[in-house]
Amino acid sequence: MSEEKADKKWYVIHTYSGYENKVKANLEKRVESMGMEDKIFRVLVPMEEEVEIKDGKKKITKKKIFPGYVLVEMIMSDDSWYVVRNTPGVTGFVGSGAKPVPLHASEVRGILRQMGLEEPRPKVAFRTGQSVKVITGPFDGLLGVVDEVNAERGKLRVLLSMFGRETPLELDFGQVEGI
Repeated sequence: MSEEKADKKWYVIHTYSGYENKVKANLEKRVESMGMEDKIFRVLVPMEEEVEIKDGKKKITKKKIFPGYVLVEMIMSDDSWYVVRNTPGVTGFVGSGAKPVPLHASEVRGILRQMGLEEPRPKVAFRTGQSVKVITGPFDGLLGVVDEVNAERGKLRVLLSMFGRETPLELDFGQVEGI
């Protein structure tokens, strides 16, 4: 893995509420005009589709998942920090004290999945009959056995022992780990 890839992380910036899209546009323009494409890669306003029923008609609208926040994929350095921090509408990075804290990879995957954006599929490291442990969600900590692997969808059917019987549960690859 190159040094550049290792340092590339997602950060959260706080903006004035309602200015998220303007901040995204301003930051993308600044990145281009200041030649920072090698340090600042993607800017996202986390959105999800919401279905509304109005007057008997189904209407799909986009809703901000985190109003007042924008995600930035970047390599943190003094100059990239300066470009982002001094973009109009940005009030600061999210983090403790003066140091921005990057998002954990699992948090980023969850947000991208919620937005419906495709992320690289994890390679299939599971096989039928393998024992696994659930590591997230309401079944966190439970042990089970892989019953079926669906590599295309990144899903597993896991048989968990609950209430004295085996119960099938569909889980994402990222929700379990082999034991």
